[in-house]
Amino acid sequence: MSNQTIFPAFPLAEWLDTKETLHRYFQIVGKLRLSLNPKKNHWWHMTLYSTTRGVTTRAIPFNDISFEIQFDFINHTLNVFTSKGEQRSFELRDGLSVAEFYKKLEAILKELNIAFDILEIPFDLSDKIPFDICIEHHTYDKEAVHKAWKILLNIDMIFQEFSGRSYSKTCPVHIYWHHFDLVVSRFSGKRGPKMDTTSQVELEAYSHEMISFGFWFGDDTIKEPAFYSYTYPSPEGIDQEPLQPNTAKWQDSNGSPMALLLYNDLIKSDHPKQQILDFLESSYQAGAKLAGWDIAAKTT
Repeated sequence: MSNQTIFPAFPLAEWLDTKETLHRYFQIVGKLRLSLNPKKNHWWHMTLYSTTRGVTTRAIPFNDISFEIQFDFINHTLNVFTSKGEQRSFELRDGLSVAEFYKKLEAILKELNIAFDILEIPFDLSDKIPFDICIEHHTYDKEAVHKAWKILLNIDMIFQEFSGRSYSKTCPVHIYWHHFDLVVSRFSGKRGPKMDTTSQVELEAYSHEMISFGFWFGDDTIKEPAFYSYTYPSPEGIDQEPLQPNTAKWQDSNGSPMALLLYNDLIKSDHPKQQILDFLESSYQAGAKLAGWDIAAKTT
């Protein structure tokens, strides 16, 4: 299989409308998982996961059963499975508005006697139109969605390989639906500095020292797919540390350095997987060294 097949060109502009719609689908399902799952540190109870067919919530407990919501990006359906053997689904298609998606999922869960109670407002997106009345976003390009999923799945497997190299406390490789990025993070084991904020989101996310690695398809700030890494708290001089491959760079992100590897630079390489691993390792070494982590003790 060629590198172009594994990591095809995928400009954000070519599927922006579909991404806006899909992102809201993800937020609806992710908020449902958040509302029902037992709390876990660093918001790990709210995330979604790549699968061999699409993206899933994994099992969500509800009373005496569990259920799972699965995006199937091969057949392009949304599926709901319960531990009682029940199954419901509907088609994901162009023209399926966010409001229609919301109401179809709500109806399925009510039929299965599963609570559906979420904050209907999108989180940190381009508008605040409530999901249940949002007809503005209704684009679903099946080919683009399938391509995006395959890219995520291939990167997920590389992130898992990198994750297995460390004995640090490390989160699962998962999708944070609020920003639509694939993430894996390592922790030193020490608490982070006291934050000057009342945001429970940030206080929980950054309660401990961490080095986070991720991939996202682009946003208003960086309008193309990219890999990133940042260290919290950010040590002085980290942006002077070398990164690999040589196309990677440091960039300011809200006042702190963030390591960046653009997807468009990666796909020009003959060895994209190795370049991703090199980027992850070099950004980890930069942060861990300057932050005083015991690197040797946390290496397999």
